[in-house]
Amino acid sequence: MSLNTVWFILVAILFTGFFFLEGFDYGVGMLMPFLGRDDMERRSIINTIGPVWDGNEVWMITAGGALFASFPQVYATLFSGFYLALILMLVALILRGVAFEFRGKRDDKGWRTLWDWAIFTGSLLPALLWGVTVANLMRGFAIQQDMNYYGGLLPLLNPYALLGGLVFIALFLFHGANFLTLKAPDEIALRARKVAWTAWIIATGLTVAFLLWTFFATDILTKSPLNGLIPAIVAAIALLVTGWLIRSGKSGWAFVAGASTIVFATVMVFMGLYPRILISTLNPDWNLTITNAASSPYTLKVMTIVAAIFVPIVLAYQGWTYWVFRKRVEARPEKLTY
Repeated sequence: MSLNTVWFILVAILFTGFFFLEGFDYGVGMLMPFLGRDDMERRSIINTIGPVWDGNEVWMITAGGALFASFPQVYATLFSGFYLALILMLVALILRGVAFEFRGKRDDKGWRTLWDWAIFTGSLLPALLWGVTVANLMRGFAIQQDMNYYGGLLPLLNPYALLGGLVFIALFLFHGANFLTLKAPDEIALRARKVAWTAWIIATGLTVAFLLWTFFATDILTKSPLNGLIPAIVAAIALLVTGWLIRSGKSGWAFVAGASTIVFATVMVFMGLYPRILISTLNPDWNLTITNAASSPYTLKVMTIVAAIFVPIVLAYQGWTYWVFRKRVEARPEKLTY
């Protein structure tokens, strides 16, 4: 296996981990103003992700860094072409991070409500924009012969991409609701289970529509010899099983199945793209691939050695963090940080 392929797989793993972890993170943020009926309940909901939300976002930074180091031309084309969308996402994430820290600085209802809705917005907008971005990666966009995209933001907000954004929001909502059934105080967890079922119904309908559109509008599920059909089928089965587990009250397994849906859906995207990374809708010869967009062999070799040393350490540390904060949050002021 070439180092180009190794780094394509590693970037795929990083984005998969990001969508899995930050998915329930965004979902909790979107649900917080609605599931929390008073300040104590909203604080409890925030505290379910309080110890881990910033660590989850590191996966996005690491994935972006890995993309920059291994496939710099992809990074340049993607981050310049999607510049406005990414700036909006960055502003939303900054607002969200500030809200977590600032909402408790004043004991004032209006102040805290303002920051609660900032958390909601800072969770909703990135979820939508990630869905739009991934859908455009699957469909392709107007990359020129010089490996650049000049079309601006509006062509990227096409109906297919917007549907992808809605799919991401719905998947993250039921993923976050499943997480709250495991971590939130009992009364909130019961509400979260009901919301998880509703969100699952919506997510299933949107996902089926999106997959059908993907089948006819792209080659992600059909190209030879490698495509994303098998992981798409596994993701669909996991999604259906999630609904059954939610209705059965098996919250832990529902969370695992929902997470599997997101993981295999991400695998579907990367398998459907390979060996391409960015698809040009103007000319297949202008696609950015793991070959024409990669760093030098020496750079990939050095990065592989560094990754082999530090990635297991980071994974072990984050696993330990989740183990330490594994217990259900207690709705008592002295137990709450945010």
